[in-house]
Amino acid sequence: MRVLICPDKFAGTLSATAVADAIAEGWGGDTTLVNTTLVKRPLSDGGPGFVEVLAGSVDGRLVPVPTVDPLGRPVDGEILLAGPVAYVESAQACGLHLLTKAERDPNTTSSYGLGLLITAAVEAGATEVVIGLGGSATNDAGAGMLAALGAPPVDAAGYALPYGGAYLNAAAGLGGEPRLRDVRLVAATDVDSPMTGLHGASNVFGPQKGASREDVYRLDAALEVFAGVLERAFGVSDLQNQPGGGAAGGIGAALIALGGRVTSGIGLVTSSIGLEHELDQASLVITGEGSFDHQSLRGKVVAGIANGARDRGLPCVVLCGRNETGYREAAAAGVTETHSLTELFGSEEEAMARPAEGLRELAARLAKQWGSL
Repeated sequence: MRVLICPDKFAGTLSATAVADAIAEGWGGDTTLVNTTLVKRPLSDGGPGFVEVLAGSVDGRLVPVPTVDPLGRPVDGEILLAGPVAYVESAQACGLHLLTKAERDPNTTSSYGLGLLITAAVEAGATEVVIGLGGSATNDAGAGMLAALGAPPVDAAGYALPYGGAYLNAAAGLGGEPRLRDVRLVAATDVDSPMTGLHGASNVFGPQKGASREDVYRLDAALEVFAGVLERAFGVSDLQNQPGGGAAGGIGAALIALGGRVTSGIGLVTSSIGLEHELDQASLVITGEGSFDHQSLRGKVVAGIANGARDRGLPCVVLCGRNETGYREAAAAGVTETHSLTELFGSEEEAMARPAEGLRELAARLAKQWGSL
């Protein structure tokens, strides 16, 4: 039997690598399963862990880059250089995990730090920069990123706007040209959401970043204004409705305006690490993430893995922190069964406090259930 363990991170608790390790430890604790091979392939859909996961399989080198968090405080980042291609992770600078709950405010958080990471990649000589998008605390449609690249949003009088999504309602243009040296950009997204509207960045993801209902309306309107600025500045059209434009608080839309190509983050990662081959060899697939909900089935890790397992007729088990997806919806995506830490422990607090322990216990149960497959 060959068990493929390929989870995403459990946001706020464990990295994808730590999740895979815990599952393997739990399954391997049953010494009766001598004919089982465990294959660990931690994954990322473009969000936190994107660079770490790729660094484990792509022939390249990690380069430390000092940057700033969504509130402008210094943080350590890194880029992965693989020949002419550089891989950058937006969450290293814009990540929600960099802020406390009290600090979350998408009205004022900025993507400026991502611009510093991209600048470092350009200065290192990359001709293509692949930017993993996901897990962001920002809703500024890449305005901060553009400022760091030399094209800050300005008002009608030509003054640079304060950082944050809420101030984009006064945007009238850009105060310069982005310093990109004709580098090709690729946006590796974790969602296919558009920039604005009911399914856009502000409405869908704003609340988890600290936005009130009033904030959501304000931010969506501000992004609509900024979309017009980007369209005029870069000669693009219909920017608000482009799939993936809503990724990372609208950073996807800014990258599209800059001529960037949108691709599936999970698709890029799975291709880079040879996951298709591993799926072909597997008997059982175990994947998962912290919160298994309706967003999970819109371009995230679980959806990509479950679809691949379904196409091969493989059972696919999801282990998660909490499960908010209906059985039929999950089954249609290729999920055989789902087990959550909140069900195991009886509370979200315990699940957050003891994730590795819980995953080991769930994996041990799966070993007894599926070990004779």
